[in-house]
Amino acid sequence: MSLEKYRAFHRRSLEDRDGFWAEQARLVDWHTEFERVLDYSRPPFARWFPGGETNLCHNAVDRHLEARGDQKALVYVSSETGEEKSFTYRELHAEVNAFAASLRELGVGRGDRVVVYMPMMPEAIFAMLACVRIGAIHSVVFGGFAAENLARRIDDARPKALITSDAGMRGGNVIRYKPLVDQALGMTEHPPGHVVVCNRHIDENLNLEEGRDLDYAALREKHFGEEVPVEWLESSEPSYILYTSGTTGTPKGVQRDTGGYAVALAASMRHVFATNPGETMFTASDIGWVVGHSYIVYGPLLYGLTTIVYEGLPVRPDPGIWWNIVEEHGVQTMFTSPTAIRALRKQGTSYMEEHDTSSLRNLFLAGEPLDEPTARWISGALGVSVRDNYWQTETGWPILSAMLPGLEDEPVVPGSAGFPCYGYDLRVMHEVSGEEVGPGERGILAIKAPLPPGCMSTVWGDDERFVSTYFSSFPDKELYSTFDWAMRAEDGRYYMMGRSDDVINVAGHRLGTREIEEALSAHPAVAEAAAVGVADEYRGQAIFAYVVLKEDAEPSPGLESSIKQLVAEKVGPVARPQRVHFVGALPKTRSGKLLRRGIQAVAESRDPGDLSTLEDPSALEGIRATEQERA
Repeated sequence: MSLEKYRAFHRRSLEDRDGFWAEQARLVDWHTEFERVLDYSRPPFARWFPGGETNLCHNAVDRHLEARGDQKALVYVSSETGEEKSFTYRELHAEVNAFAASLRELGVGRGDRVVVYMPMMPEAIFAMLACVRIGAIHSVVFGGFAAENLARRIDDARPKALITSDAGMRGGNVIRYKPLVDQALGMTEHPPGHVVVCNRHIDENLNLEEGRDLDYAALREKHFGEEVPVEWLESSEPSYILYTSGTTGTPKGVQRDTGGYAVALAASMRHVFATNPGETMFTASDIGWVVGHSYIVYGPLLYGLTTIVYEGLPVRPDPGIWWNIVEEHGVQTMFTSPTAIRALRKQGTSYMEEHDTSSLRNLFLAGEPLDEPTARWISGALGVSVRDNYWQTETGWPILSAMLPGLEDEPVVPGSAGFPCYGYDLRVMHEVSGEEVGPGERGILAIKAPLPPGCMSTVWGDDERFVSTYFSSFPDKELYSTFDWAMRAEDGRYYMMGRSDDVINVAGHRLGTREIEEALSAHPAVAEAAAVGVADEYRGQAIFAYVVLKEDAEPSPGLESSIKQLVAEKVGPVARPQRVHFVGALPKTRSGKLLRRGIQAVAESRDPGDLSTLEDPSALEGIRATEQERA
């Protein structure tokens, strides 16, 4: 009966939308009650809880002071600097107020934008909470983005202030933030009037420009102890802008509301992540990405959890660092990406076995398709449920999940992202005919409008772009396109198959990269793999595979043949790769997504274009070298 319980829960969220979401809205505090649950008078724009007034900072911090004032709210661990700090809810409240008072002194107020360009450090979270406390709109830009990309986001958001640091560190290397900020501001047409610098004393050559740049330590000392009243915002007022990665031309700013986002996240902590107030959640991501916004900062704090803020890599100082954090802080819920787990898979299980991870109840993975070999490996190694989930920057919280009310005892099916989350009315659509396809057939995953609470309300400053980008793929159907391939099984589970542009066409056969990469990863010698379609004058495209081997495996013609054969057996002879290249690393963005377009461009001797989001440029050079060797 467990599946029936889930189906009834999901059905009610669609058929009794007002009643369902009114109940979820009780999970947050309202200064003024909302007039109704949904205003959908201007499709496809949805206004959730119109007339209601609330505040994200109040719900994340202030309302916990009486019951949880002395509970840890935030634990900061940096394997880069060796620093570790913790802040109770009461201490977090004091830090956020000091930052809010500092911003207020600079003239920042309701509706003003503030760009946050910082490494993973406590002050970055204080800054975000301080912005929403005073009604300002924060726009976090991933730390380390190139100056040109930062400049474009500044010009789109037109912030009154920018908050940064002297430097960050990654893999032991210093990343100087302030010079990048100075360079970006030299390119902008709309530079902010103030730059607040949180000095970590990593960059000995830090330079502050008189009249523009301010040292946060001095501002904090001046304002510490002050209490800034929260600004009560109407539910639909913006809370933040987050630019999607990989945009070209004018940046695309995802605009999030206030009330709907608060309700969606609080509800997801209960219904999707199955957490309890007072527990500890470790989300190994970055605040520059939506996962960091929703499940490092706002979600855990809204629900009264302790959140772990981690600066560093999963393999430094050794591959046991994450499991040490789990042991030391009694983490019950963990969230990261399949990419990170694959990096750990290469190291084996010995580091994991050195730590007591028995407190861990669930491990959630998202950000890219989770292949079956990786899911089985980490589940077996940790002895916990591994729960895939699927969502986007635009939605703010999961669309699909393997952990929902009624699914607690359902078996996890590796390779499936799970079932539709409550509030999401999903369709799988044929990319050409625009008609819905049946179970077992592949199509584009779409969401029937109105989008549920927490999803983007529009593109910042461009309502027309919101409609033309997301609602024009299936005309007259009011369907939001995710631009991702999916397949729905008979039992209602969904399988995600990569972006709709991640399709390889071999002699008329359309093959998803996900299917091929899962077959590649199933080989016992393979740690990680990528598949791309390369132009072929006879077949349209040929399949090239790029494989990272496990440490104990050596490249050989025999190994290449066995890998090709396994793909042919698992996917079909048409999917057999024409070439298998053995490489040291795969090129990925800083958010962990595989840069297939870059691999494809190199394989076709083309310019790979903008690589500003690339984590390690040498990975693409390694692929170029293999191509030259085989040429």
